[in-house]
Amino acid sequence: MTTQALCSCDYVLAQQGERKKKAPEPFRWVNPLSEQEKLRYPFLQHSTFRSSSMKRDVGYCIYLPQQYLQPAWRSRSFPVVYYLHGGRPGSEKKAIRLSENIHSAVQSGEVPPMIYVFVNGGPVSHYNLPDDPESKGADIFVKELIPHIDQTYRTVANRSGRAIEGFSQGGRGTARLMFRYPELFCSASPGGGGHATEKKISENNGAESERLVFAEGDNTWDLAVAYAERLKADDETPPLSILVHVGDKGFNYSNNLDWMKHLTQLGIAHQSIIVPGAEHSAMQIYEKAGIEIMSFHAKQFQLNDGRH
Repeated sequence: MTTQALCSCDYVLAQQGERKKKAPEPFRWVNPLSEQEKLRYPFLQHSTFRSSSMKRDVGYCIYLPQQYLQPAWRSRSFPVVYYLHGGRPGSEKKAIRLSENIHSAVQSGEVPPMIYVFVNGGPVSHYNLPDDPESKGADIFVKELIPHIDQTYRTVANRSGRAIEGFSQGGRGTARLMFRYPELFCSASPGGGGHATEKKISENNGAESERLVFAEGDNTWDLAVAYAERLKADDETPPLSILVHVGDKGFNYSNNLDWMKHLTQLGIAHQSIIVPGAEHSAMQIYEKAGIEIMSFHAKQFQLNDGRH
């Protein structure tokens, strides 16, 4: 099996030296927490909003730091990190195990209090498909979920307090969306994305496969070029603070290195965390380097405090 084939199937797992396909669960826009999950993640809430474009409910999970509910903090607004899950399709519950690490870091004071929103990426996780009203995961997130969160919770409702992050398929989605909407996010951390597949899409007029064709230019390579050109031509385009993270044992390791070279050649500033011994696993990444990633977002929030 080739590296490109592995990248295009985010449910492929490394297991005892072999990579086996795991059949995805049927896609649903709403996936409530089970009673067991409620007990395991008491600091996590599940909620929904009504999608005006699809005329249906869409689920999300949200981590509210303990300070959010304390009387002394009731006049305070909190920065938000939007986390994009891996897998295709996935759900708003796909990455909630990370909330244990997030909660622990906030409770211990290792990072300041932040809200984390775990996004449902839609049928083609975090991507839009042309002419398919049910496959508009990017638009539902950007145009509907973000406004809903800002209207419903005490958030810093501008880019100075808004970040995006994801792993695997979510890393690809993060990279696409951060370059498409740099005015929305001050901080972005794409992790373990299949950029070899994204390059294939770039070289094949938007086609990842015969049945999966994106709009031309809608990939992490071409969008990086467009973003670099915007920075040079438009003084009003705000620069992103970018942190790429990947494990050196993950099957997307080498193509993340190639993609970062692409960013460097374009003059796009970025930092990176290469996690020694970590496989293609968001959980392993967070166990080893989660504090660094969370601290990266926190630093950008502090630097951008009060600025749009």
